Amino acid sequence: MAASLAPGGSNAASHSPRTSSIPDTPAPALSDHLLTPASISSVEVYGATNTRKSLLDHLFRPLVENPGPTTTLGELLNRINRASEKLVRLDIFKQEGYGVFISDARDRPSGAAGLHPERTELDVSFRVKEKSRLVLSAGTDFGNAEGSAYTNAVLRNVFGGAESLSVNASTGTRTRSAYNAVFSAPLNGNPDLRVGVEGLRSSTQKPWASHEEQLAGGSLRLAWLAGKMGDSHALAYSGVWRQLTGLAAGASPTVRADAGDSLKSSITHTFTRDRRDSPTLPQRGHLFRTVSELAGWGPLHGDVSFFKSEAEVAGASSLLSTARFHKSGTPITVGGSLRLGLLYPLAAGFSFGGPALPSRINDRFQLGGPTDVRGFKLGGLGPHDGSDAVGGDVFAAGSVNMMLPLPRTGPASPLRIQLFANGGRLVALRNEGRENENGGPDSNLALDSSAVLRGMKSAVGELASELPSLAAGVGLVYAHPVARFELNFSLPIIRREGEQVRKGLQDIHHE
Repeated sequence: MAASLAPGGSNAASHSPRTSSIPDTPAPALSDHLLTPASISSVEVYGATNTRKSLLDHLFRPLVENPGPTTTLGELLNRINRASEKLVRLDIFKQEGYGVFISDARDRPSGAAGLHPERTELDVSFRVKEKSRLVLSAGTDFGNAEGSAYTNAVLRNVFGGAESLSVNASTGTRTRSAYNAVFSAPLNGNPDLRVGVEGLRSSTQKPWASHEEQLAGGSLRLAWLAGKMGDSHALAYSGVWRQLTGLAAGASPTVRADAGDSLKSSITHTFTRDRRDSPTLPQRGHLFRTVSELAGWGPLHGDVSFFKSEAEVAGASSLLSTARFHKSGTPITVGGSLRLGLLYPLAAGFSFGGPALPSRINDRFQLGGPTDVRGFKLGGLGPHDGSDAVGGDVFAAGSVNMMLPLPRTGPASPLRIQLFANGGRLVALRNEGRENENGGPDSNLALDSSAVLRGMKSAVGELASELPSLAAGVGLVYAHPVARFELNFSLPIIRREGEQVRKGLQDIHHE
C-alpha cells in the first residue's frame, strides 16, 4: 500500500522509489547545492497498511504545501528529517526495514504536471513496516519486598491513528489485585502531544501501617514534549475513591481515625528533564523532576484538600582517566540525588483563610525501603504511632554512590559494584496541641490558616535542625535495558527512636 500526498492534498502517481546519490564534489560545491531553491512534489508512504491517511497527512502536508520562493534544498532536507523522526516516535513502525528515499521529480515522464523549471523538485518516499497490533505478555516479579504475577495486553494503532490500548492485571503478596486500562492517542497526528484516559482498581496491603487500601477511579491526562531537548510535561485530572480497611488487630489510633472512605479529586502536573545517558546505569548527565498536586480546592470536590509537591535532582559523572583505576577501562561513576517534598493542608472550596483538616495517612509521604532510603524498612523513617508508620508532611532525602567495575568485565558489562550512603528526614505537621492521646494528629480537628502556617514553619525548621537518619552499604547492580536490579548489604548508622531499620541484605527492582 502506498499512501501518497501531492501539493494541494491531491494524490500523486505511484512510482517505485529511487534513491538519490550525492556526487563526490568538494565541500564548497555541496554547500552551494544545498542553497539552491527547492520544493517537494510528492510524498508517498509504503507499508502503512493499517494506518489512516489522515494521520500521515498531518505529518507530511507541511512538506508539500505552499513552498516559499526562498526555500532551499538544505531546509527541505531538515524538514524531511524532522518528519521522519515524528513518524518513528508514533511507535507503530519497526526499526528494521525503515527507510527514506529521495528522487528527482525531473525523472518523471515528460509532460508531468506541477513541476517548476526554476526549482529543484523532489519526490520523497518512506518505506515502513508496522509493528504487531496485538502484544500479550505475562510473567512474575520478585523484588521490593513483594512477589507478584502479571498479565499485560497492548493493542497498537487501534483505529489507524497511532492510538494504543493497554490493559494490565496483577496479583501479589502485597498488592492483592490491581487492574488498569489506559487508552491514549496523539492529537492531530503529533507524537509529542498525546491525550489519555485511564481507569483503575486495586487492593494493596500496607503492613507498615496495619491496613489495606482499596482504590477505584479514573483520570484524564494530557502529555507533551517541549523545548529543543524534549522536556516532558503531563497534566492530569483524577477522581479516586479510597477505602482504608482491613485493619490489623493492633492498628494504632492514628490509623483507626483515618479508616473508612474518602474521595480525592485533584489536578497533577509532572515535569521531567532527563539528560542522563542511561536511565538504568547513568555514567553522565542529570535529572530534574517535579510532581505537583492540587486536591479539593476551588472547583475541585472531594473530602480532602491540600497542595502537595515533590522535587528530585540527580546527577552522575565518570571519573577522569579511569583506565588508571581498572584494566578494563570501564568508567568509575560517582552520582548523587536529592529529593524534597511538602504537603500543605488547604481549606476546601474557594476559601483562602478557612479551616483546613490535617492530612490523611493515605496522602502523607512515606520514607524508607529498598527503593527509597536503603537500610530502613518500608515506611521505617519518620513519625510512628506504636509500630505503625503514619507518614509525614515534609521530607528531605539524599544519597551518594560510586559504581565500580567488576574484575574481568568490559565496558559493555551491565554489572557493577556499588558503594553508597543515603539518609533522610520525615516530619509531620505540628497541630498546635491538637493531637490524640497517643501523640498522633487528630484528623477530626480542623486548623485555621494561621495554625497551618505556624505548624508548617515548625516542621521545616525541625527538618533542617538535626542530622538525618543515615545508612551506608555495598551492593551488586545489574542494569537490564528495561529495569535495574540491586542486591545490597546495608548498615544503619543513625536512627531515631521508633524508626525501623533493615540491617543486612535488601533486594531492589527499579522499573
